[in-house]
Amino acid sequence: MSEQDYDGYMEGEEEWDREGLLDPAWEKQQKKTFTAWCNSHLRKAGTQIENIEEDFRNGLKLMLLLEVISGEQLPKPDRGKMRFHKIANVNKALDFIASKGVRLVSIGAEEIVDGNPKMTLGMIWTIILRFAIQDITVEELTAKEGLLLWCQRKTAPYKNVNVQNFHLSFKDGLAFCALIHRHRPELIDYHKLSKDNPLENLNTAFDVAEKHLDIPRMLDPEDMVNSVKPDERSVMAYVSSYYHAFSGAQQAETAANRICKVLKVNQENERLMEEYERLASDLLEWIRKTTPWLENRTTDNTLPGTQRKLEEFRDYRRKHKPPKLEDKARLENSFNTLQTRLRLSNRPAYLPTEGKMVSDIANAWKGLEFAEKGFEEWLLSELQRLERLDHLAQKFRHRCQIHEEWAEGKEEMLQSQDYLRCGLNQLKAMKKKHEAFESDLAAHQDRVEQIAAIAQELNLLEYHDVLTVNTRCQKICDQWDRLGTLTAQRRQGLDEAEKILEKIDTLHLDFAKRAAPFNNWLDGAKEDLLDIFIVHSVEEIQQLLEAHETFKQTLPEADKEFNAIMALASEVQRLANQVGLQLTDNPYTTVDPQDIANKWADVKHLVPKRDGTLQNEMMKQQNNMRLRKQFAAKANVVGPWIENQLDAVASMGIQTKSSLEEQLKKLRQYEQATTQYKPNIDELERYNQEIQEAMIFENHYTQYTMETLRVGWEQLLTAIARNINEVENQILTRDSKGISEDQMNEFRVSFNHFDKNRSRRLEPKEFKACLVSLGYNIRDDRQGDADFQRIMSIVDPNNSGYVTFEAFLDFMTRETADTDTAEQVMQSFKILAGDKPYITAQILRQELPPDQAEYCIQRMAPYSGRDAVPGALDYMSFSTALYGESDL
Repeated sequence: MSEQDYDGYMEGEEEWDREGLLDPAWEKQQKKTFTAWCNSHLRKAGTQIENIEEDFRNGLKLMLLLEVISGEQLPKPDRGKMRFHKIANVNKALDFIASKGVRLVSIGAEEIVDGNPKMTLGMIWTIILRFAIQDITVEELTAKEGLLLWCQRKTAPYKNVNVQNFHLSFKDGLAFCALIHRHRPELIDYHKLSKDNPLENLNTAFDVAEKHLDIPRMLDPEDMVNSVKPDERSVMAYVSSYYHAFSGAQQAETAANRICKVLKVNQENERLMEEYERLASDLLEWIRKTTPWLENRTTDNTLPGTQRKLEEFRDYRRKHKPPKLEDKARLENSFNTLQTRLRLSNRPAYLPTEGKMVSDIANAWKGLEFAEKGFEEWLLSELQRLERLDHLAQKFRHRCQIHEEWAEGKEEMLQSQDYLRCGLNQLKAMKKKHEAFESDLAAHQDRVEQIAAIAQELNLLEYHDVLTVNTRCQKICDQWDRLGTLTAQRRQGLDEAEKILEKIDTLHLDFAKRAAPFNNWLDGAKEDLLDIFIVHSVEEIQQLLEAHETFKQTLPEADKEFNAIMALASEVQRLANQVGLQLTDNPYTTVDPQDIANKWADVKHLVPKRDGTLQNEMMKQQNNMRLRKQFAAKANVVGPWIENQLDAVASMGIQTKSSLEEQLKKLRQYEQATTQYKPNIDELERYNQEIQEAMIFENHYTQYTMETLRVGWEQLLTAIARNINEVENQILTRDSKGISEDQMNEFRVSFNHFDKNRSRRLEPKEFKACLVSLGYNIRDDRQGDADFQRIMSIVDPNNSGYVTFEAFLDFMTRETADTDTAEQVMQSFKILAGDKPYITAQILRQELPPDQAEYCIQRMAPYSGRDAVPGALDYMSFSTALYGESDL
């Protein structure tokens, strides 16, 4: 208690009225209590007093009392028996009291020497206040308030006890019994006591205190019960003896609480480390297994197989990756929280097992996403390639089928020697027929070359069934070579026979000449109408439609040619009928009028069918355009929303006007808004799937792709989680260190003022200016440079050349707040151990909660000093280890 506090407590109460009288009952109580209190100390010097106003009159026992309770030597007393000798001795005692910062009010040596009871009791109360009560402080309250608060806390759990003062609250004796039971429960069975038996309660408490706690009876139970209001000073003097008797237990309780707090921090930190190691191992193992799958660029080279692989990739994106992204964010947050907890509790930073650093996980994740991006691009390009391959393969088979149908039986026809068994007219017809075949053969040259070109392209594109393609193509080419050889051989034979047989049938020849090209035109038209096409836009199908319209415009002219050719055939029939000629097949051509009629009918049938096919493709491309626009419309809203949210979250770090709780609330709102916005991303994913299934590979209606939106979305989720974690850690730092909101805000304002580029870190010069702005006196000389370098070694131990906001905040909180230390924990164990350099398992189990006691017992090394007892444990090395490297 300071002199000011002491004076404040005495104000209005210690102005002694020389003529006034104490309440008789209070005077009686004070005499008995103060006498017992004085004797509890004088007995240490082998003496005592009987009458308080008589035995202190010569000042000798008064000086002796002050020496015993203060432990200091007073001036040598005067041994004379004259009045002035007594006054001199009492003055020496009063001067000693005054030297302790106590202002004596209206108390003079003459009144003590004259045996004035009021003045004598006032002096003894002053001594009790100074030497028994003044040093009692609880939560920085004055002595009286501190002692009252101590009583209230200790008796709070007890029924029928409500300590509000030092008179009526103690009248029924239960408060005294509760204080004893709280500290020594084996001495009193509190539950058997009744509020209706105050005398019994008081006698029980006073007897137990005198017998077991060495506290003499200072109060009279009958006086307490019969007084309307017991004397407050008497009760305070007696209760102060309880406080001092239990101070050792109080010290042990405080020490045990400190140890429990430290152990709880260590246990929780170790649990967080184990959880981090487990999560990191699981995540890295998943990345290790998944990355090779994403790096695998092989398929079965078929369109269905590759589409199945794309569906597997979509499953990975929708189902497998999102939970792992959450694990990654939870890992980063857990790591940051753990480091903050370690930093706040003066523990060294946590260093994960090799390969499990946050940076290792980030690098592994980066590698996974790199492989993922390349995998999707490769899959889509592979689908595009296989679609092209599938189209080429169908075109190859279609052209091969047409050619093989045409070539069927041609070898047998060319090898025949029928021209040796016919007349001249027949021979000439055969020759003309052969000439028509040669024309037909030349017309088929392009088709064979096209077949070979398609086969070559399929080989270059590594078509999966290229062996079948090559075999079929080689068969056609070999046959084509044989047809050429056989054609030349037959022509040679016909030329030799022509010398004999010359007459030809002009009409048949004319028919053959006009029918053959028309027949070829029909074949080409039919082939074009059946041609398989692949397009990727409305413009491309529009071109095909326009080409088809151009072809349809040639049909009237073809119809005229068809009628002319059919007229020739009719004329042949008419002439034959005129003369009754048995009509034989046209010797100049293999083209039959009925074949031309059938093909012409096929062409006319295929034209509207081709119209329908092209119109269907136009609808498909228009639907693709709709899908593109549908995706673009949504993407052009979602993309800017994500960018705005990212900007808003990023700006939260530089706000200084709002409190940390308001920032956390705002970030939680962003988190909720983002969660509620997730259906928009899912909707885009559905649109994207429709686009991919429709084989759409570009979209010029938007700058956003599904990949860029996914990346932005994941960045937003990560940024919100990271910012929430940072603010929570700042709140944790602020609250655990006792930093006020104003101080925290001052730190943020100063840091942001010098963080001009909003990078969340300061260069050394900026950091130095920031410290100066916060009141640091960094001198502009060599000593100042040395001091600043020392600070830099704390905030930038890795010599990165900059100071992060977290390091700055950690430094400022260390500078402005107190933390527990290894020395404090060691001192707490020392109190529990009774000042011994070792402690036993029995004491730990007696003083600490079971789980924390076992935690200490399992980790403490045996004590090896000379004064060791069996089972002695070394609490000193254990306390040091608590603030060193963890077992993990």
